Amino acid sequence: MIDLYYAPTPNGHKITLFLEEAGLDYKIHRVDIGKGEQFRPEFLAISPNNKIPAIIDNKPADGGEPLSLFESGEILLYLADKTGQLLSKDLRARTATLQWLFWQVGGFGPMLGQNHHFNHFAPQPVPYAIERYQVETQRLYGVLNKQLEKAPWLGGHDYSIADIATYPWVVSHERQRVDLANFPAVRNWFERIRTRPATVKAYKQAEKP
Repeated sequence: MIDLYYAPTPNGHKITLFLEEAGLDYKIHRVDIGKGEQFRPEFLAISPNNKIPAIIDNKPADGGEPLSLFESGEILLYLADKTGQLLSKDLRARTATLQWLFWQVGGFGPMLGQNHHFNHFAPQPVPYAIERYQVETQRLYGVLNKQLEKAPWLGGHDYSIADIATYPWVVSHERQRVDLANFPAVRNWFERIRTRPATVKAYKQAEKP
């Protein structure tokens, strides 16, 4: 059983997407970030950076005590290695997948997060920041589109944790002022993931109180 500390954000959705794809049993513990629950001592003991998601694996592979993890990229990598799913053991395919996973956690997510902030949440408009992050968002979508013109999935021929990590950020493309018609390979990839049964199940978790 995996205990998942979760809020319905792009990073939160990454983990429910994996868990549904892999068929793992899990229990969701909602963290109300609007009320500051991410700063509670009991949560900080699991996630010292006060961010969701975080997990506790109650049955780690080494047979030891429950193991807690934070950071969505590491959680995906850990779960993929634990289950043997959604990450190839082939050297070249694994390397390709991990490059795109780190591309997402190091660039695509943070830059789109800044786009969201300055377009929708900043207390006053900051034209320079809005333009900066919009330009970078468009550039990153271009990078993503070029990769998906070459292969059906980010790591190559198989759906993987790189796709799982990236998809939830593309869900918000309209809020990022991105028209997927300008990125046809991304649009095709997006629709293929959107209609996967595990994706539908994962996003239904966001509807629960």
